[in-house]
Amino acid sequence: MKNFLLFSLILILIFSSANAEKLPASKATGIFLGAGVGPRLPLGSFATSTDLGYGFNLELSYTDSDNLPFFIFAKIGFEQYPGSQSYYQTTDYSNYSTQAVPINLGIRYYLSPLVSGAILLMPVFEAAASFSYIQNLHEFKVDSGRNNFTEEISKFGGSAGIGISMFLLEIIANYNYFESNQYISINLNVRLPLIINL
Repeated sequence: MKNFLLFSLILILIFSSANAEKLPASKATGIFLGAGVGPRLPLGSFATSTDLGYGFNLELSYTDSDNLPFFIFAKIGFEQYPGSQSYYQTTDYSNYSTQAVPINLGIRYYLSPLVSGAILLMPVFEAAASFSYIQNLHEFKVDSGRNNFTEEISKFGGSAGIGISMFLLEIIANYNYFESNQYISINLNVRLPLIINL
């Protein structure tokens, strides 16, 4: 999974640097690099087997003066969910955990600032199509007679979020849907300009 995450990050960086020289000079454009971290709250059937998790992500976003206040973004992350103690008590499991590498491609929209001046606070909405590589670790009690195994699956889904932004710093909550793996993520994001062409 680490190799997959590293490979995906390298592809994103190569793609952004390869296209950096091709930005049109007739309009203002910007590419931004962001990073976020925060808790992950499982929902539905996913919450019966796992507890509160955590995750982080890296993001590239792009906009230009023709499309402001819309940004398009690509995001890759890593998430970890430990097993639930109550799940262990009612099943043959001695250990269960989930790791996921979600990849999102979406659009973000910034509304007019609620507060302006020294501090700029803007509501922000985003929606994305998602793909996730998921690895589930299944370990069973010694007397269960079952063999331990690791399950690897891929799922397509979607994400929608709302938050508040100072642009370089924001807090955003997302509802993430994958079949049998639904969760709410809350991220504190830091975003820095990578390329600005005025």
